[in-house]
Amino acid sequence: MTPTACTINVTVNGHPHVAEVEPRRLLVDFLREDLGLAGTHIGCEHGVCGTCTVLLNGASIRSCITFAVQADGAEISTVEGLARGGEMHPLQDEFSEKQGLQCGYCTPGMLMRACEILAENPDPTPAEVRSAIASNLCRCTGYQFITEAVIGAAARMRATKEVAS
Repeated sequence: MTPTACTINVTVNGHPHVAEVEPRRLLVDFLREDLGLAGTHIGCEHGVCGTCTVLLNGASIRSCITFAVQADGAEISTVEGLARGGEMHPLQDEFSEKQGLQCGYCTPGMLMRACEILAENPDPTPAEVRSAIASNLCRCTGYQFITEAVIGAAARMRATKEVAS
């Protein structure tokens, strides 16, 4: 017996989408497989590691434990939506310049979490950044370079009055 499909309306990275999804379809699978947005990585599949972090109406969520139907009517931001007009987002620039990524597997989720952090607090201290990114796991960097990248992006964004997400 096949579950009944549900119609969802979502806006992803500023683009509206109407789709039929099974009630148990995970948001991460909808984004990666149905919309072709493979930047959202799949890690632990238990909502622990943060690799699959996206913004849902501006708040970070774990897309591996969120059903696509729960996003009906929502605005979703993924890592693919950070760059604008061919220009990398200040967070992407700073992660690259400050070596805030190594293997890169956690990077999309870390970038999206950092967007939320800077939307809530455009001038965080290093301690505040470290505390806020503790919800996302990275096994490569030791978090120091990530913290420096977020602080650097915050300064750049304040200087240009750019909005975080």
